Amino acid sequence: MATPMGTVDLFDQGYVSDPFPVWDALREDAPVHYEPDTGLWLVSRYDDVRAILLDTDTFLPDNAMDAIGRFSIPTLRVLAKARFALPPTLASNGGESHAGYRRVMTRLLNARAVAASVPMIERVTGECLDLAEERLAADGVCDLATTPARDVPLLVLLRLLGLDQALDAGLDTLARWSDASLELFWGRPDAGRQLELAGEAADFYRWIRGLVAGPAAGEDTLLGALAAHRLPGGGPLSAAQSAAVLYFMIIAGQATTRQMMSLMYRRALGEPGLWRRFAAEPAGVEPWAEEMLRREPPITTWRRVTARPVTVRGVDIPAGAPLLLMLASTGSDPDVFENPSGSARAVEPPRTSVLRRGAPPVLRRRTGQGRGRCDAADDRGPAAGPAARGRRLGPRDAGAALLPGAAARTGGAGPGGTALASPRAGEAADLTPMRGEAQRHW
Repeated sequence: MATPMGTVDLFDQGYVSDPFPVWDALREDAPVHYEPDTGLWLVSRYDDVRAILLDTDTFLPDNAMDAIGRFSIPTLRVLAKARFALPPTLASNGGESHAGYRRVMTRLLNARAVAASVPMIERVTGECLDLAEERLAADGVCDLATTPARDVPLLVLLRLLGLDQALDAGLDTLARWSDASLELFWGRPDAGRQLELAGEAADFYRWIRGLVAGPAAGEDTLLGALAAHRLPGGGPLSAAQSAAVLYFMIIAGQATTRQMMSLMYRRALGEPGLWRRFAAEPAGVEPWAEEMLRREPPITTWRRVTARPVTVRGVDIPAGAPLLLMLASTGSDPDVFENPSGSARAVEPPRTSVLRRGAPPVLRRRTGQGRGRCDAADDRGPAAGPAARGRRLGPRDAGAALLPGAAARTGGAGPGGTALASPRAGEAADLTPMRGEAQRHW
């Protein structure tokens, strides 16, 4: 199908580095665009994306965990040997069991539980910042993409879910497994790399199945809650179903928060004087962060599949068509935001970047993801599904398919990522902006 856009290569490095011109062109010339390379229908305007997310009868979440790329036979054998399976549980589940899974997660990650965890979150953040300062003192450089951007979300998530035993595997190993899973399902690895990643994902899945089969845990933990949960028919969860929830939450529950933090550190350090200004004016962090999340959210896209033939903005879409909802593009929609191209550089957000009068609530109020402040209660819901790093879309972000190459754009560690050592040693040495009020917005 031809469109005024021609072909949009979601994996092109130029697009990954600066997707804004493509997003602007899509909204203007092809707000519903079919991309033959991936088979995805790209939807990029705010009103259309919101309407699709609200119409749960026509637009289903069933494809949220689907990989787009084909696996080689050797890769499939590695996964099959590990009995790898991700049955519908959370983000990809449009059936009657979905509400029950959501209740399990709500009991563990509700507002009261998160509020009670603030001292723990502050303690973990402080410990990670102390480690960062030690590394700066010893080496003169510190990778913020690992400490604190990687370690804080992972440690907090595991403790919120009562999975402290998971720390026995080590933070480096858990992060490596998570990254490998994301790249395998949503990346574009060649045959050799694909097989290597499949081995890591298989090891991760075996380890998760070991947690499921381990000693009984209290119902105030994720393992205990899953063991006690009953499906609509009254039966318990299978090992594969419990493992799918764990796989989704461990990856998506922290990877998108890590990506958010990495991107914010990179942007803050890239603007002359802004890092020190935040240290002197910590109240400016929150509005700046809101602007960052509007323009460059860590969850850049969302997946849906059509249940029937449908017409969106005059374009006929067949039943069973996979949609890619361009969440990040909606944050710059001129029909919703005044001066939508305004950046998040100012400590106080530009008045012209706010929602226009009468505009509907931001998507995160409906989906639990998308633009807006991200906290432990959301996720990161990254969609909490495998999350943020691949170049191809699939099951990776806890149900959310993040835009290909997102990790490279944010500077996250891993394939395509960039270490976040400060370009100005003098500013990097001062970690004050991450303490006090600022660290509450992790």
